Amino acid sequence: VQLVESGGGLVQPGGSLNLSCVASGFAFSNYAMGWARQVPGKGFEWVGGIYRDKVTWYANSVKGRFTISRDNAKNTVFLQMNSLTPDDTAVYYCATDHLVPHLFTIRTMAEYDSWGQGTQVTVSS
Repeated sequence: VQLVESGGGLVQPGGSLNLSCVASGFAFSNYAMGWARQVPGKGFEWVGGIYRDKVTWYANSVKGRFTISRDNAKNTVFLQMNSLTPDDTAVYYCATDHLVPHLFTIRTMAEYDSWGQGTQVTVSS
């Protein structure tokens, strides 16, 4: 499994970013994908996920502001982030439930070993 995140950057409060994650090494369309974020020295949080049938779910902290989508033809999952606040500052990672059917029960980074390099999102004026 290889996951490569991109699209992060510095954005002002209220701004938007669209993150991408390109996946390889498994049958992408057959598996759920998730987005998580980590603030160094602080907690790990699932942002949300998208199942193979494109049903999505979101953490309460981002509901109504973030949208997850997927393009199975391009093996890519997206995270559209709107109305960003400083609390959204973190390194964002994607993950797949390929070989990890309990993916969304993971509560620490250490419980999953296929994280990509992540992409830094900084929300600041």
